[in-house]
Amino acid sequence: MLQLSGNKSRADGGPATLVDLRRGDAAVLDCIDLPGEDARRLMELGFLPGARITAGRSAPGGDPRVFQVDGSEIALRRETARRLKIRPDNRPVKAARPEKAPRPR
Repeated sequence: MLQLSGNKSRADGGPATLVDLRRGDAAVLDCIDLPGEDARRLMELGFLPGARITAGRSAPGGDPRVFQVDGSEIALRRETARRLKIRPDNRPVKAARPEKAPRPR
C-alpha cells in the first residue's frame, strides 16, 4: 500500500476525501491511500500530492464521478475517490476570462 503525505481531519474525525467534495468545489490532494500500482496509475494521470482537484459532474446515482486535475477530466469510482485524502484549497480562484465579441467582417 502506498500512502503519501499527512493527516488532515474532518469534523467527524476522519480525513476528508474526494467523495466529500460537492460539484465545483476544489481541494488539494494530500494523500493517496491505495496499493502501489493503483496509486502509480493515478499519479500518472495527474493525481499528485499537492495537485488542485475540482469535483465535476457525476453519473446517475453518483458513481462514477468526474474530477478535474492538471487540465484533464478523469472519472473515478466512489471506492477509489474515498481513498484519496484532501485538504482545503486556500489559493484564490482565478476569474474566468470574459468572452471576446466576434470581430465584424
